[in-house]
Amino acid sequence: MEVLRNNETSLDTKISVNDVNGLNSLPSADDDRERKTRLDSQRSSISGVALEDEFDMLTQIDDVNNSFFTMGRDLQSTSVNHQYTEREKEILGSYDSQDYLPPHSTSYTAWLGEQPARLDWDRWVMMGLIGFVTGLTGFFLHQIIDLIADTKWKIAKDFISEDKSEYGAAWITTSAYSSLFLLISSGIVVFLRPSAAGSGMPELIGFLNGTMIRHIFNLKTYVVKFFSCALAVGAGMPVGPEGPMIHLGSMVGAGISQFQSKTLGIKLPFFERFRNSEDRRNFISAGAAAGIASAFGAPVGGLLFAMEEVSSFWNMKLSWQVFFCSMVSAFTTDLFNSSFQGFKYTGAFGQFKTGQYILFQIEDGIDLNILGLIPSIILGILGGLFGSLFIFMNLKFARFRLKAMSYITNQKYIKLIRLMEPLTIMLITTTVSILIPAAFSCTPLSCVLGLDEENGEMVCQNSAGGGKYVSLVVAKPSVEKYTCPGNRTEFQNGTVIFNGSYNQAATLFFVTGEHAIQHLFSRNTHLEFDYAALIIFFLFYFLLACWAAGTQISCGLVVPMLLIGGLYGRILGRIAIDIFGVQSGSYWQWMDPGAFALLGGVSFFGGVTRLTMSLAVIMVEITNDIQFLLLIIVTILFAKWTGDFFTHSLYHSFLEFRCIPFLDAEPVLIKENGKAANLETHTAKEVMTTNVKTLEEIESLGHVVDLLQSTVHGGFPVVSKEKTFDGLITRFDLMTILCKAFTSRAFETGRDIINIDIEYEEFNKMRGHKLSDPKLTSELLSQAQKSSERNGVKVDLRKYINRSAMSVPERFSLHRTYNIFRSLGLRHLTIVDNNFHVTGIITRKDLMGFSIEEKLLQRKIFS
Repeated sequence: MEVLRNNETSLDTKISVNDVNGLNSLPSADDDRERKTRLDSQRSSISGVALEDEFDMLTQIDDVNNSFFTMGRDLQSTSVNHQYTEREKEILGSYDSQDYLPPHSTSYTAWLGEQPARLDWDRWVMMGLIGFVTGLTGFFLHQIIDLIADTKWKIAKDFISEDKSEYGAAWITTSAYSSLFLLISSGIVVFLRPSAAGSGMPELIGFLNGTMIRHIFNLKTYVVKFFSCALAVGAGMPVGPEGPMIHLGSMVGAGISQFQSKTLGIKLPFFERFRNSEDRRNFISAGAAAGIASAFGAPVGGLLFAMEEVSSFWNMKLSWQVFFCSMVSAFTTDLFNSSFQGFKYTGAFGQFKTGQYILFQIEDGIDLNILGLIPSIILGILGGLFGSLFIFMNLKFARFRLKAMSYITNQKYIKLIRLMEPLTIMLITTTVSILIPAAFSCTPLSCVLGLDEENGEMVCQNSAGGGKYVSLVVAKPSVEKYTCPGNRTEFQNGTVIFNGSYNQAATLFFVTGEHAIQHLFSRNTHLEFDYAALIIFFLFYFLLACWAAGTQISCGLVVPMLLIGGLYGRILGRIAIDIFGVQSGSYWQWMDPGAFALLGGVSFFGGVTRLTMSLAVIMVEITNDIQFLLLIIVTILFAKWTGDFFTHSLYHSFLEFRCIPFLDAEPVLIKENGKAANLETHTAKEVMTTNVKTLEEIESLGHVVDLLQSTVHGGFPVVSKEKTFDGLITRFDLMTILCKAFTSRAFETGRDIINIDIEYEEFNKMRGHKLSDPKLTSELLSQAQKSSERNGVKVDLRKYINRSAMSVPERFSLHRTYNIFRSLGLRHLTIVDNNFHVTGIITRKDLMGFSIEEKLLQRKIFS
């Protein structure tokens, strides 16, 4: 004990309970450090270097020897389980899970009794606060993006115009300008927070499904992700901000709801009853929905997205609260956007102009026609095919990165490569955007300009000056002239005529992605684009967006998905126009390339994400085109059905690629003869893990220490004197009890049974603690072992046992076991026999589809 006495001060310093929780206190942020340490120790003989993040882990242990089209890996239908290599299974096994509900222990119920009554007003206040902060985040994000992007294209147009053709100067200045912002965007991710890369969607989905993932809700992650996304999108990378906005919203929900932060050294005595796993996860779901609402101006879409894709646990009461949060977020973003553009005040504060708060406003509605189902089905199938190809190529790019990195051992070179990869993409994108339009000739454009009273913009009208514009070339004079000549002539009677030309390729290449989408979706512009501009832009943008998605910047894919789909939709629409001609009758209005482009964008979005309800509502909210709702739904369904035949969705594919344990709504099991197995015909006993290590309510210190030292299990069933199941206690709780016992010198009292008094609030404070430091843990267990050998003391665990831990009998239906485990968000499910004796235990990994298949095959259940 002398060593321990000498370290009591340092232990107290390291394990101070006053500097934790808040944004840095989520179990995913710190408990996972021990998981990483366990994996490091398992692979140390192979790698020989410390692993700094999940990417490093995958680099060391991913099996890259599979053939390009190996089935069950990157190319697999949703009716087939992903096949993990043995090394990937080690990563799966290294992740810890978290119970959705707090442990129902004596300590917890005592703490609960001290909290204010469960009134709803404080929960609504918190939802509104999360929505407001998320809305502000979205406002600042888009203002920064607009400021950087507008400045970039203004610089380019200063060198390339009707009077100038200084392509070299334009390329040098725009490349330097974009590269500066991109280097900052990538650098802060590579050197400060690698987990801020990408959209964060797979990690968010995995966490809300019950898997703890490190650093995804950290304040540092929030700051890095915000600026990395703003700078990368503003610089002109072929990516979008919507995915990161969802993650940013979830981080706001995770941090604001706790009212304390380790990073800022803030701990406020408000809303303390929300500091539990259930409420925290609900607020994270609300924040994700608010992120969608802010990014798209779609509060209903945000609610449905959170319910359909992000969250694994839902109820009707939560629906109303999440909807309120989404509404506040969308309102806040639109309110400030109403009078600011690039941080410049434009007036009309609080006036929600249609063209501003509806992202891709469709100004001319088209009557729905039953014949429109034909292109809807065709585009849906194309969306499923192209979406599957996009996912497949994304995964291949990711695996190629792992293979390339596996040959490099110097971490400095690895970071340099990660820094230079997005810069290379940026230079290619800038080169293409500046130079390719020069290869296209000018397209004549002449029209009478008039003011559209609905949105205050100048549009092309018919020659009679009527209010309805019918130009077959371009409905707005906002196309890019590039170097093409053009002029406006204003007559004394007020008539304005535009007579000149424009560059088709520049209208796509020489603008931001959102502006290109607006041109593609525009109606009554049948002949605005020829095949050459559409096809070339499609090929370049498809490849660059696919490549950029996996680089070390914070980025999303919504804008690229809508743009890519809009391109091939527009191509199909142009084919229809060339075959059947431009139809002027109302019956044939649906044959509009802009309408085809909208359905194409929907199809690719659906083919990549496999969203259904939420996507349909989001597309209506961002286009204001309710007439096309039926065609949108049909397109989404066919895109999903087609895509599911070839690959899993993008987010789920990357959950599998990153080896994050995830439980689908239903597991997929295939027998050897190709027929699906019915889980109702199998029992929990067939997949449970046997030889379970148990503890008694009053257990010897030596046995507790032995279990903690000899196993890496996250929890242990507790049995009574009669050996019947009595509850469950987690590894974290046991380590906290030991830590508290030593820091309070409880083992020096000379008593045979030590009864440690720890309040539930102290357990919360210890989460995300230095206790997960492997050196400190090893030291603590070593001293505990010496103490147990000397005096044979016992520890009373009764106050900290989860008395409501679930258990089912061995004969229980496997299908119902799966449903109980997933719907209740369990971490452990104990299996008992007829006498209520513990015979096995089931964890998240045991119920993953591939694991169930393997265990049933081992038992020769399959025919």
